[in-house]
Amino acid sequence: MTDQATPAPEGPTNLIETEYKIGQDNITARIGPFGLDIHNPVFLISGLSIVAFVFFTLAFQNDVEPLFKGLRGWLTSTFDWFFLGVANVFVLLCLFLIVSPLGKVRLGGREARPDYSYAGWFAMLFAAGMGIGLMFYGVSEPISHFNSSMGGTALGDGGARTDWAPLGAAAGDSTAAQRLGMAATIFHWGLHPWAVYAIVALALALFTYNKGLPLTIRSAFHPIFGERIWGWTGHVIDTLAVFATLFGLATSLGFGAEQANAGLEFLFGWEVTDASKVILIVAITAVALISVVAGLDAGVKRLSEINMVLAALLMLFVIIVGPTILIITGFFKNLLAYVEYLPALSMPFNREDANFSQGWTSFYWAWWISWSPFVGMFIARVSRGRTVREFIVCVLLIPSLVSVLWMTAFGGTAISQIVNDGYTAAAEASLELQLFLMLKELPLTAITSFIGIVLVIVFFVTSSDSGSLVIDTITAGGKVDAPVPQRIFWAIFEGLVAIALLLGGGLVALQAMSVSTGFPFALVLLLACYSIVKGLASEPR
Repeated sequence: MTDQATPAPEGPTNLIETEYKIGQDNITARIGPFGLDIHNPVFLISGLSIVAFVFFTLAFQNDVEPLFKGLRGWLTSTFDWFFLGVANVFVLLCLFLIVSPLGKVRLGGREARPDYSYAGWFAMLFAAGMGIGLMFYGVSEPISHFNSSMGGTALGDGGARTDWAPLGAAAGDSTAAQRLGMAATIFHWGLHPWAVYAIVALALALFTYNKGLPLTIRSAFHPIFGERIWGWTGHVIDTLAVFATLFGLATSLGFGAEQANAGLEFLFGWEVTDASKVILIVAITAVALISVVAGLDAGVKRLSEINMVLAALLMLFVIIVGPTILIITGFFKNLLAYVEYLPALSMPFNREDANFSQGWTSFYWAWWISWSPFVGMFIARVSRGRTVREFIVCVLLIPSLVSVLWMTAFGGTAISQIVNDGYTAAAEASLELQLFLMLKELPLTAITSFIGIVLVIVFFVTSSDSGSLVIDTITAGGKVDAPVPQRIFWAIFEGLVAIALLLGGGLVALQAMSVSTGFPFALVLLLACYSIVKGLASEPR
């Protein structure tokens, strides 16, 4: 099969392009009721399934909560080794592509040039990939791991340390506890999650821009399944991608609603209730709809850049008024600790710290995998013209370093308040409130807390509208200009799924659906790794 040439404007130039034209006859999108550009049967199956899920979850809220809790526990305890092993494969493949001659391949062909500047590109991929999570866990996760490695002595409860015994730190050693806690946090926000995103984004960009296939998940599997990607094999892959994306997004939106509500209560006394969370999700989804209608450049790009500026200003403020020297030196120390403990933290077998591997890592990896169709397709859409090496370095390494700096600034400040100032209020509070309690000990609390709330909300909006564009593209057979009513449909149901899960079990329900959709999609991504290597090997360098 010859699939090396960049498609010419006048028509198909190779067998893959020819098969695409034939395949489109089998999956042609058609205009349906309400102006929806229906990619039958992906749109109908996924759309109807999501509608049914929302209805039954809301109708049987009390009955589904134990179901979600049991599902999450079973998947993370049974398949923790699988999630850790799969994520390691993605990291190793990315590192291989950086040093391999395959890294010289340019996405879009040898003459292609980037559509966006580095600043705009970084802003969009970072806002889509990590936004709400960094706000939610930037303080809470370092504190959680620090207390775990301290055996509870930081809070004076004398608890027995169990999670970190395999890594050899003495209980009560605050210096070792800080190193371990920050290394474990960075492990969840560093190379592994961005490797997941990079694999999906690279596969989509390669087979769309270099092979002339539609911008949808099934295209990445042409080297494996050939023309069958136009039939039910492709339909199943795309439908799984829709489910994974929707529930991964719903998890993030749920976290965002929890934290925004906690911040509003902290600042203005707005009581945290299910009703207030629902109101928040509805209001923010309405804002997201405006951005969805505006489109990628006018909506998502502009909001992403605004959010990057606000996030950078907030982080710079914490660095300046917080323990500045500790944060600056801590960045390098935490990075070294991450590298030192990375092999032990990544080990998928013979793990003694079950709470960490199952309660934290398995959920995180499943969450990232369920997010990957959304983030990967979004990154692919804005990455045309980059070489594979440039793409991997920027998508994998630079955001990881920014995550290290963010966690060091926010988490390091919170830990310093515990160790040096004896301030334990943040550590004793609920996860969604800990950011605001940390900011409370710094100057200009009201202003910085308000900025924090705005960041959560805008991250919410950028995740919702960019996610709607991605799901819309998948269900329309790879079209990037599907009708606006279809984008509105998905944006609305992202919010409804988040509401249903919050009312039907809270954060546990959100996590359960991320894990349950991330598991089957992890198998899909393993196959995509083979497709990437085979596809790159056929490209001129």
